Amino acid sequence: MRKLLFFSLMIALMATSAMLVSAQDDEGFDCGTDEEVTISFFGDPVGSHPQAEADTIARFQELCPNITVERNPGAADVTDLLAFYLVGFEAQSSDLDVIRVDVIWPGQLAEHLIDLSDIAPQAHVDAQLPALIENNTIDERLVALPLRIGFGMLYYRSDLLEKYGFEAPPATWEELEEMALVIQEGERAEGNSEFWGYVWQGNAYEGLTTNALEWHVSETGDNFLTPDGEILINSEAAINAYERAASWVGTISPPGVVSYAEEDARGVWHAGNAAFMRNWPYAYVTSAESEDIPAFDVAPLPAGASGIGASTLGGWHVAVSRYSDHPEAAAAFVVYMTSVENQKFYAIDTSSPPAALELYDDEDIQTAMPFASPDIVEITTARPSNFARDQYNAVSTLYFSAIHDILTGREDADTALELLELDLLDLFGE
Repeated sequence: MRKLLFFSLMIALMATSAMLVSAQDDEGFDCGTDEEVTISFFGDPVGSHPQAEADTIARFQELCPNITVERNPGAADVTDLLAFYLVGFEAQSSDLDVIRVDVIWPGQLAEHLIDLSDIAPQAHVDAQLPALIENNTIDERLVALPLRIGFGMLYYRSDLLEKYGFEAPPATWEELEEMALVIQEGERAEGNSEFWGYVWQGNAYEGLTTNALEWHVSETGDNFLTPDGEILINSEAAINAYERAASWVGTISPPGVVSYAEEDARGVWHAGNAAFMRNWPYAYVTSAESEDIPAFDVAPLPAGASGIGASTLGGWHVAVSRYSDHPEAAAAFVVYMTSVENQKFYAIDTSSPPAALELYDDEDIQTAMPFASPDIVEITTARPSNFARDQYNAVSTLYFSAIHDILTGREDADTALELLELDLLDLFGE
């Protein structure tokens, strides 16, 4: 039934695509140049969304037949991909025209990217999630446009909530703790000794930064490093947030959660051995295919003392190298690729949530990805890469290392956050 629905949806979208392309062509899509040019696009790695990108290129070239787009698969490892870009930029190579950019890279790469604010129509910019436009605006220069996003969300076993008398997913961390413990004890009493209440990403890496930021914002109401550079890491509310997370280890979460990445948490969840999981949207489709999960749903991550939930933004954007020989043509491709029309096709093709806000009310998007909830998107928060720029990797490493010390008991929260505050002050020369 799912396959039939999917193919029916694809046929409808193909027909819509033809109409959209025709409409844009009638309106005179700005291709940036009338010359016959070839531009390079460094897209997703081998095996990751090649058809969605090929289809995007084909639609664009119907509008701009004078522009040939050559797709090059980028490195799968994001560290390798960033290093590749930096080497090319250092050499001011014209081989890079359009590149895909991780959500935390605009600040690091800004000096090498053109300003798109005078090229992209204002309506195009306004259609995107405001937090992403803010994230991509460096020194009043819009250096990238968002294509697809990710966000942290709470997966929960709806069948088990019903079994144990809970009418709705947890709205607060306290409610999550209560539900997780009740379900965990109940399932273990029925013979599943490997069952846990809550799994998440606790290893010392970028994934812990995303989890810890959600705990921090939900408890304090602020980022630990504001866009203005204010350091808000050492407070009673922050201490409470991290001490609470540490209390989960070995109680409602496995002792080994402090070494978990996304796939480790997903493995426990897919085996049917967790009531709740924090993860990204990619886990939705695979969860739906798991035979060990009878029923599940997703919800916004719980709120802390601030009264709000928080969901860390992830995702990918596209940008134009300032060393490109054809920046106008490259920018035209970026504008088309990130248009509302193309984002719809791309989102459904890749099961990746779009960056354009209006698409979250689109029936086709909701059918293809029920997890694409406006309630979750509205609580998204960006990592402090906009201010930190080329220091972001150092900031994140200091942050997740300190939080990992708290989770593992190497340091108490008071000491760890005091030392982290001093390290961040020293990093920024204050």
